Amino acid sequence: MLSEFLPYLFIGAFAGTIAGLLGVGGGLLIVPALALLLPARGVAPDVVMHLALGTSLATIVLTSISSVTAHHRRGAVQWPVFARLTPGILAGAWLGASVAHTLPGGALRLVFGTFALLVALQMGFGAKPPPQRTLPSVAGLGATGGAIGFISAIVGIGGGSLTVPFLVWCNTPMRAAVATSAAVGLPIAIAGAAGYLFMGLGHPELPSAAAGYVYLPALIGISLASVLSAPLGARLAHAVPAASLKRFFAVFLAVLGLRMLAG
Repeated sequence: MLSEFLPYLFIGAFAGTIAGLLGVGGGLLIVPALALLLPARGVAPDVVMHLALGTSLATIVLTSISSVTAHHRRGAVQWPVFARLTPGILAGAWLGASVAHTLPGGALRLVFGTFALLVALQMGFGAKPPPQRTLPSVAGLGATGGAIGFISAIVGIGGGSLTVPFLVWCNTPMRAAVATSAAVGLPIAIAGAAGYLFMGLGHPELPSAAAGYVYLPALIGISLASVLSAPLGARLAHAVPAASLKRFFAVFLAVLGLRMLAG
């Protein structure tokens, strides 16, 4: 049992520390780590990526609750914006999981690898959209939420790398954009994980420890370690230069993206 959980604890500790240190979502680390680890656990190649994506979103459900609570206590979450984004996000994330269910693992690897490279470029060069417009209408926010939820579910993330730039572009202060993005990550993860769980039920190639496309040993180990390690990353953020760390992480993320593209 210990040998089964140790790799997941390590993945969770690393993802939680990086999330607390740099404010990035753990899904960008969890998905490729599971995609590399699960085949060694005897998981069939056809369902490895589906399990990695579904399990990543399920871990985000648990870890985002503490993040949202912390931001809410500081009064930083823009709840009216959250309320207008959420209906689209729920629909988009469920649709994303449904589409992912129909795609082969190789296609999902290509999508994730490309997305990881784009995030690495944005992080490495520090590119930020200039604030140049106001928030769209209720219908516009709903449509934007749908797009954010769909893409996030396809790549197994909480959506921060999409939501924050959008809100900043709409003249939302960075602190409020980050806090609101953290809140938005919860419905993304709930709808996406539920979609992966439901779509995977009864799949003949899934391991016995899976609930749909959610691998329970990984969910438990990663969630436990990431929740405990995130505060450590937050403390380290005040002691190390953030710019240098972001560039280093951008290179690391680019390597992961290329590894995924290479199959």
